Amino acid sequence: MDARMFQVSTLQSLALGYTRAVMTVGGLIQHGETGLGTFEDVNGEMIVIDGKCYRAMDDGRVTEAGDERGVPFASVAYMDNCREFELSGDYTMESLKAELNNRIEEDFGLNSMHVIQVHGTFEKIYARSELPYRAHHVTLKDMLDITQTSFEFSNITGSLVGVYYPDYMDGINAAGWHLHFVNDERNKGGHVYEIKMTSGKVRLAKKTRIDIQLPKDPAFDTYSLKSASKDEIKKVEQG
Repeated sequence: MDARMFQVSTLQSLALGYTRAVMTVGGLIQHGETGLGTFEDVNGEMIVIDGKCYRAMDDGRVTEAGDERGVPFASVAYMDNCREFELSGDYTMESLKAELNNRIEEDFGLNSMHVIQVHGTFEKIYARSELPYRAHHVTLKDMLDITQTSFEFSNITGSLVGVYYPDYMDGINAAGWHLHFVNDERNKGGHVYEIKMTSGKVRLAKKTRIDIQLPKDPAFDTYSLKSASKDEIKKVEQG
């Protein structure tokens, strides 16, 4: 069993505008089959599912990402030894996160990391992605104010894919649940900020170790990561 979460860089550095490639997609998927992230210059939203990496573009269209594409930030892991359970009834993002928190508190513990897939039927998915923005030391919040677009999908079946990090790791990644979506046809998706889900099957795997690949670029050391505000980090997760 692989109890490791593999992460590229930190959320603080992404929030402060470090968007250069740290590794490639081909290298990333050697470390996990499920997860999320973004691409160099924040060129779309990343969804990793079943060992393949997809890019959601600014209009919600999804294509498979080439192995050579650069990755400035991502979290991936393997789904081995995962727990599975069904969800029925109507769920919003808030109620889904509350249900998932209850499940991991009862059965795993809120102080560990988790990787998740929720294959479900959705009346609505509210999501976003963005165009690339090539600049450094420009905060992600300021970038997204310029480049981000929002869209919605109706009556769609697909998978929420994401990670959970405990509160004490806020800044390394977003505390709580961070979820992206891709449909079954793998041609629509994005970063999710609201849902209307009618049913879902959850696969959830606990991770007790983290392996972080920091940038080797000397420019990384010019960023004052502790200055990343909670508002800037929240913008990454909530959009």
